Amino acid sequence: MKASIVECILGILAFDETNKLVEKTLFPKDPTKIAEKLAKIEAGKLTDEIETVIRSLKEQSFTFFVFENTEVARNAREKLKIAVEVAKPSEAGEFVRANLEDLAVKLGFVKEASELRLLLHNVSVELTKMRVRKAVEKRDLVVMQAIMTIDDLDRTVNLFMGRIREWYGLHFPELDRLIEKHETYARLIIDLGRRDNFTSESLEKEGLPKAKSEQIAMVAEKSMGADIEEQDLTQVQILCRNTLQLYDGRQSLENYMDMIMEEVAPNLKSLAGSLLGARLIALTGGLINLAKMPASTIQVLGAEKALFRSLKTGARPPKHGIIFQHTLIHEAKRWQRGKMARALAGKLAIAARTDAFSGKYIGDRLQAGLDKRIEEILKKYEAPPPARMPSAQQPRLEGKPNRRMKRGHRR
Repeated sequence: MKASIVECILGILAFDETNKLVEKTLFPKDPTKIAEKLAKIEAGKLTDEIETVIRSLKEQSFTFFVFENTEVARNAREKLKIAVEVAKPSEAGEFVRANLEDLAVKLGFVKEASELRLLLHNVSVELTKMRVRKAVEKRDLVVMQAIMTIDDLDRTVNLFMGRIREWYGLHFPELDRLIEKHETYARLIIDLGRRDNFTSESLEKEGLPKAKSEQIAMVAEKSMGADIEEQDLTQVQILCRNTLQLYDGRQSLENYMDMIMEEVAPNLKSLAGSLLGARLIALTGGLINLAKMPASTIQVLGAEKALFRSLKTGARPPKHGIIFQHTLIHEAKRWQRGKMARALAGKLAIAARTDAFSGKYIGDRLQAGLDKRIEEILKKYEAPPPARMPSAQQPRLEGKPNRRMKRGHRR
């Protein structure tokens, strides 16, 4: 015999093939508990109420069971060793939804229909709260916030260092072109202060090479900068210390990003690195959204303006977007970048889907496949392609009228 299992706000109901109620297990009349149980069933979990109903039905000689939830049906088949079928929606489920108020009163779950409507409202509110809480708890949202914080820190640090270089440049303008690294520049200002202290010995103690130290010391002796007051220097040094603290905070965030990406998207991290992988997730609004995208879209993520401009004007479309940050692409020769970007985007699409839907680690295999394809590209396209002829010099095929001739003929 066949029985249909239906979950609803009342509990777990079982109906035979004539839609006659043959078994039931009612939920407690607590909106929070009802919402929790319905959420578990919605997630495909087998609850105690479902198991109780099925075991009771098996004692009544029911051998075949119909469910509306695929995952619940699969779990029931594996755990309870029963024959199952999935129907969306089932005939019994439609019957319950059409007669819910009558069933609730008949089964003694409520005394009046108005009481059920109030309970339905409260359960819906609780379910919504649970879904919102679950969405917020997604770890890829944490990744998005962390990478956006790193980008904000980069912009802030660059802004501060630009101001520091201009401010201290009034006293020692030549140092700006001699020290490129921002952190080193700020640290020298804090430790040495005035340009008179920029001797070769003190600079070597700060970790600079001997040749660079001698060059800076020589330039410091002949600097054309103005003298600086002690109170002015103090303010510049305070700004330098605050900026170096931002650098420390960024490094801490980067270490945190490595850890969280290993948890959320290990395959994506193994191919693209923590920062680039996180930026791809942030650009698409989440790991699931990234996993649903084709490789061709991933390839040009971040280059939307150039892509739409090419569609509008007929110009060449971009070969890559934000994945240009990957060392394979930005260190490649110009004519190889498009092919490398296509190969990388294809592997990134597989990595994102694996991280989002299966959770298995296949990063080593993906990296090996990518390395093999990159090696083929480097070997096949070692030399640049021949330059294209300008359109005006390109030969026209004989016997094929050009567009102007066709228009003239129509006239």
